[in-house]
Amino acid sequence: MQELQLSDWLPTTNKEVKIRGWEELDVILFSGDAYVDHPTFGPAVIGRTLESYGLKVAIVPQPNVNDNLQDFVKLGRPKMFFGVTGGCMDPMISNYNANKKRRDKDAYTPNGEIGFRPDYATTVYSNILKEKWPDVPVLIGGIEASLRRVTHYDYWSDKLMPTILESSKADMLVYGMGEQPLREIVRLLQKGVPFKSLNTISQTAVMVSADESIPKNSNWEDVEIASHETCLKDKKAYASNFKVIEQESNKLAARRIFQKVGDKTLMINPPYPTMTEEEIDASFDLPYTRLPHPKYNKRGPIPAFEMIKFSINIHRGCFGGCSFCTISAHQGKFIASRSQESILKEVDKVANMPDFKGYLSDIGGPSANMYKMKGKIQSICDKCVAPSCISPVICSNLDTSHKPLTELYKAVDSHPKVKKSFIGSGIRHDMLVPEFNKNADPKELDDYTEEVMTKHVSGRLKVAPEHTSDPVLKLMRKPSFTYFHKFKERFDKINVKHKLKLQLIPYFISNHPACEAEDMANLAAETKDMGFQLEQVQGFTPTPMTVATVIYYSGYHPYTLKKVKTPKTRKEKDEQHRFFFWYKDENKAWIRNTLSKLGRQDLLKVLLPENDSWRKNKPGKPKHTFNDAVPFNQRKDKAKFRSKNKKR
Repeated sequence: MQELQLSDWLPTTNKEVKIRGWEELDVILFSGDAYVDHPTFGPAVIGRTLESYGLKVAIVPQPNVNDNLQDFVKLGRPKMFFGVTGGCMDPMISNYNANKKRRDKDAYTPNGEIGFRPDYATTVYSNILKEKWPDVPVLIGGIEASLRRVTHYDYWSDKLMPTILESSKADMLVYGMGEQPLREIVRLLQKGVPFKSLNTISQTAVMVSADESIPKNSNWEDVEIASHETCLKDKKAYASNFKVIEQESNKLAARRIFQKVGDKTLMINPPYPTMTEEEIDASFDLPYTRLPHPKYNKRGPIPAFEMIKFSINIHRGCFGGCSFCTISAHQGKFIASRSQESILKEVDKVANMPDFKGYLSDIGGPSANMYKMKGKIQSICDKCVAPSCISPVICSNLDTSHKPLTELYKAVDSHPKVKKSFIGSGIRHDMLVPEFNKNADPKELDDYTEEVMTKHVSGRLKVAPEHTSDPVLKLMRKPSFTYFHKFKERFDKINVKHKLKLQLIPYFISNHPACEAEDMANLAAETKDMGFQLEQVQGFTPTPMTVATVIYYSGYHPYTLKKVKTPKTRKEKDEQHRFFFWYKDENKAWIRNTLSKLGRQDLLKVLLPENDSWRKNKPGKPKHTFNDAVPFNQRKDKAKFRSKNKKR
C-alpha cells in the first residue's frame, strides 16, 4: 500500500491548505466529530463529495467553543459557504445517556475523551459563524439538523423546540443523506445563482420571512402543518403533525411542507428519489484514506473508527420503520444498494491495509439483510405511504430475496486475503421466518441463515425482537414474539446439524410507550423460560423524529390520535428495568412483592419458583440453552400466560 501524505486528507489547518497551494477555500466544514476520512463518517463523505465537484474544501473538526473562538476564523472566509454538522450522532445522544447523565466517553473523539463536543453542537457552531461572518451563508446538515428540521420534542431540556433553522440562524438545512442536494447547490452556485435564491432545491429546508413570497414550483403539491406556536399549546396538534412529516418523508413523490414559526414560514422541500446504484457507488468510490487524520496519531485511538475500521457498508436505508428508530427518517425507507463490484473494490482496499489480519468485522448496513431488496412493481411503491414495508405484515410487493446477499458474502470470502467476514450489523430475524415472510422461498431463507451461522458469526448471533408483549410490539411496528420462537427453532436445528455451539443473543427495550410493569414481568418470564438470562438491555430514549418520541411527549399516537400511556418517572423506568435482572438477589423480594400485588402468580412461578434450577448457575453469567428448554409456545400454561398479557 502506497505511503500516505498529509495532503491525502482534506486540510484542517492553514499549513495544510498551503501545502496544496491554495490561496482561498470554496467551502469550510465544521464538525462535532474528530476527522476520520472514511465513507461511513458523514463529514468525510460531504467533504469528499464537494471535492469531487472541483471545490477547494477544508474541515475544522471539533472546534473549540470555550476560548477566543480562533478555530472559527483561522481558515478565513470561504467563497461559497460554511457547512456545519454536529457529527455522526445527535450531540445530545453522544453527551448523555437515557437517564440524562453525562457520558464518560465520546466514541467520536480520540481516546474517547469528553468535552470536545458542545451540547446542540450544530446550533452552537452556526451561531458563532453567523456572528463572525454575518454575510457568509451557513448550510447545516447531518443527523442532528436532519431530525430537528421541524418542531420537535427535546428530551434533554424536556420541551418542544422549533426547527433548528430558527435556533441556529443558518441559511439552509440539508436533510437526509446529502450528496444529491449538494450536487445541485454547487451546480447553481457555480453558475452564479446567489445563495439566497436557492430555495427550490429538493431535500432542503429554508425559512421564508414574512416580507418574502413563497417560491413557486409547479411540480410540487403543498401541505401546511400546525404552527410551532399551536404545537406549544396543543399536544394533539403536535402529534398530528408527525403523521404528515413521516409519510411525506417516505413518499417517492412527496408534498412540500410548510409550518409557521412566529412571523416566518419553514419550508421543507420534498426529498430526492432514492440514490441509484451508480450514485451510491460514486459516493463510496471517492478517494478516502479510510483513516483518522494524522493529527490524532499521538492522542489515542478513536473508538467509533476502531469499531468499523475493517467493516464494509453495503447499503443505506431501512424499510422496517420501527417506531423508536430514526434510520428511515434520515436515510429513507427505500434501500439504496451498492454494486457488488464497488463493494469488492472496497474489500480489496481494506484487505491491503498494513494492519489487516484477514478478518472483516462487518458486511452490513442499517439492517444487515436488506441488500438489493425493493418493490417488485415500482408503480405500487410510488403510491405507497406506509411507514414500514414489513409491519404489520411483509408487503406482497416487496422482493425479500436473500440470494444476492448470500452470493455477495461468498464473493467477499473468495478474496485471497480475507480469512473470515463477520456480520456485525443487526439481522432482521423475522424476515428469515417463512411463517412471517410468506412470499419468500423457505429454502433460500434457510440457505442464508446457514451461511451466516456457519461462516459469519464468531460465537454469538445478535438479533432484536425488542419485546414480548403483542400490544407493545404492535406500537413498535415489530412482529409478534411468536416469530422469534420460530426463528430460534430454526437456529437450534442448524446448530445441531452443523455441531455448532453458537449463542443467540436477543436485545430488548424497556420503558417504551405502551409498556407497563406487567409487560416487563412477562418479558422476563418468557425469555427465562426460553433459556435466556439477559445481560444487556436498553432503556427507551426519546429522540427527535420518531413515533415513539411523539407519543412520549404528547401522550397521543400520531396516526390514531388515541391516548397511549408511557412510563416517564424515574421510579417507573427503574422498576421496569429491574425485571430484566430477576436473577439478582437484590431484586427478588421486590419482584415477589410486585407480582403478588398484580395478582400474577403465574409469572412469579416462572421467574422465582421454589426449586429454581437457575440458582445453580454462577451469578451474572449468561445461560443460553438450545434444545433443553421447553419452548414457551408448547407450555401447558401458555394460554393463561398469554391471555392475561393481552387483556390489560
